Amino acid sequence: MPQKRISMKSLPHLVRLTAVLAVIGLAVAGCGRKGDLDPPSAAATKGGDVSKPTKQPGTVDKPFLLDPLL
Repeated sequence: MPQKRISMKSLPHLVRLTAVLAVIGLAVAGCGRKGDLDPPSAAATKGGDVSKPTKQPGTVDKPFLLDPLL
């Protein structure tokens, strides 16, 4: 069985494929919620439990597919 070698013609194709996969990986890694961080509520800053996030008035929290993993 002869082994298949990478020819010089297919090398640019491999470089292009690697670049595309790297860009896709960076795009997926950069996904997340847009916007500023939520400020702590007044009750949390007065010595309350700051480890739990508080709901800000007027905001709607839409669940995300990967939220259970966090």
